[in-house]
Amino acid sequence: MNPLIDVHILRVFLGETAHRDGKPLYELIVDEARKRGMAGACVTHGFMGFGAGSLLHTAKILRLAEDLPVVVEIVDTPGRIGDFLPIVDAMVDEGTVVVEQARAIFHLPMRIRDVMSVDVATVGPDETLPAVVELLLNRRVKALPVLDGKRIVGIITGGDLLKRAGMPLRLDVQCLLPPDVRDEQIHCLDFGKLTAKDVMTTPAHTLNIKTRVADALELMAGRGLKRLPVVDDSGNLMGIVSRADVLRAIGKAAAVTEQLPSLPHGIRQTAREVMFEDVPTAGTDTPLPEVLRKLLGTPLRRVVIVDQDKKVLGIVLDRDLVTLYTERSKPGLLRTLVAALSGKPAVQEELAGTAHDVMTPEVFTIRPDAPLAEVVLLLVERKVKRLVVTDDLGRLLGMVDRDAVLRGLAGY
Repeated sequence: MNPLIDVHILRVFLGETAHRDGKPLYELIVDEARKRGMAGACVTHGFMGFGAGSLLHTAKILRLAEDLPVVVEIVDTPGRIGDFLPIVDAMVDEGTVVVEQARAIFHLPMRIRDVMSVDVATVGPDETLPAVVELLLNRRVKALPVLDGKRIVGIITGGDLLKRAGMPLRLDVQCLLPPDVRDEQIHCLDFGKLTAKDVMTTPAHTLNIKTRVADALELMAGRGLKRLPVVDDSGNLMGIVSRADVLRAIGKAAAVTEQLPSLPHGIRQTAREVMFEDVPTAGTDTPLPEVLRKLLGTPLRRVVIVDQDKKVLGIVLDRDLVTLYTERSKPGLLRTLVAALSGKPAVQEELAGTAHDVMTPEVFTIRPDAPLAEVVLLLVERKVKRLVVTDDLGRLLGMVDRDAVLRGLAGY
């Protein structure tokens, strides 16, 4: 049996003659709930009742013209009812709004409304590029929908900044830099008079708030999309959903049962079926410049450290290197590292040492026969993008990442 979850029941008591903008108010409330992807709504028509005016209304044959009572009921999670309550309250001039706690089983497919983030940072098309970058870094987000009024005209991602604005480092690495080094990176960019509309991806792919998670998974996997704005039926921005959000939803559902119809068919595939074997490796005594060269030569931005039998000993990530040299308070070495990661010639101190000096010994691994449900859960729990696949002896077999898992779940 599916689990019971906490819900709120929103009840709105109205008279059937209550109108707004020329339409029955109960119809407007239900339509607003539908556009926003609420779980469900029901309207019941009373045959007798009275309100604050103490006038009795009845459906008896001789009094059919009276203002009969109408009740609108909406059931959803507490958070979504809480967000919808001010909207209903602003619509109702005369009536009663009641919220009641309850427990329920939702026999519904997982929808994007249940997994999206609602706190969305946005910019206008004429926003200057330095302001765009500052907002991305300060909010620690990877994408900004671009709005012209209420209409989504594009989206700016970290990839757009790398390709169209000459950003030297990924946003997640930029966030790790000390303020002075980060400012140097940003200010040395030749942004000129570039604005949001000059670098945004347009038109932006969007998802309707009622889209099933399985359908969003297919779109993201098929088109290689990491983040998508979510809109209601009128095209108004309601939230944003990421690849990680989709995987988290699937992981939670798979942890409850593997029989849910909303789970993707690929959930029973294994790590071996989606892993890739072309993983850069190095030994513990490999000189650091060589490790850095291997790291820069792969889109994985990581090098697995192994012994002569390919047993995994550690891993080196670009972001871990930045953190390491920041913590060591060696600005010269940090600037040399940043220049190398940015594809620029080293201009400060020479990077010395070996892979052993900079590797992280904790490596998140997965068995090759692990089903994708287990892979997803580990990716989500550890908040990582990639997992190293090893055999029973800890020897390197390959690697899986979020994109490979998404494609496997979607059957690509």
